[in-house]
Amino acid sequence: MPSPVLSDKQPSVPLRVLQITDPHLMADPEGVLLGMNTRESLEAVLALAAGAEDHEPDLVLASGDISQDGSEAAYRLFQRLMSGFKCPVIWFPGNHDDAATMRKVTAGSGADERRVLAGGWQVICLDSSVPGQVHGELADDELDFLGRCLAEYPDTPTLVTFHHHPVDIDCRWMADIGLVNRDTLYQTLSGHSQVRGLLWGHIHQAWDDERDGRRLMATPSTCIQFAPGSNDFSLDDKAPGYRWLELYPDGSLASHVRRAEDYAYTVDLDSHGY
Repeated sequence: MPSPVLSDKQPSVPLRVLQITDPHLMADPEGVLLGMNTRESLEAVLALAAGAEDHEPDLVLASGDISQDGSEAAYRLFQRLMSGFKCPVIWFPGNHDDAATMRKVTAGSGADERRVLAGGWQVICLDSSVPGQVHGELADDELDFLGRCLAEYPDTPTLVTFHHHPVDIDCRWMADIGLVNRDTLYQTLSGHSQVRGLLWGHIHQAWDDERDGRRLMATPSTCIQFAPGSNDFSLDDKAPGYRWLELYPDGSLASHVRRAEDYAYTVDLDSHGY
């Protein structure tokens, strides 16, 4: 089992986690997705996070669709933008990513860690991407890894994160592109009450709910947003954003979403897909 990232953080204070997701960067740093420059929008979100929170993060989670075109240049750009953080930054793939190219870029950097033990918590990062497909699935080895981590630390509050949504959301057009083996995921989680939250991206909108005593959270993209409650592909005019989590030693967690409202952006609201 991969060695976890360890931290000297004192257990009396929360572990502070910044989640960014779905930046959709391109080889061309001036690349535009449905009217929005994805590098500029990511930079605006990072600047907001740096100024809006009272503390620096202890951990950054980048939950997939790092690149729109799967290019090495896009991943190198993301790596440069992440270099300003003093804490570990962990990335894992989404459906638009080229996982092999991502691994090439992250190799030896610590960005490909699968698990973090810090602040009295365990954070488990899973790969839900399926090559060539939009939907997600947790392969048997991912579920086995999850089960081993949970069995090893049965009394440690745990956050599990991946790219695809494991619940139905109120967008009919996304019904078939979430996690297709979500029932197997919940079977793996069954009996593990230490799992306090599930965290993902992919849906380009905020989601915050609870199931079986676990917090279920999705986060706005750092670029374009999808309109909640839409039957067909539809963009929202809301600003890009991020999620901030504070994981307390007693197993409780607090979380909020912030959006870069002051960022001047353009989005093609008439688009029917990408």
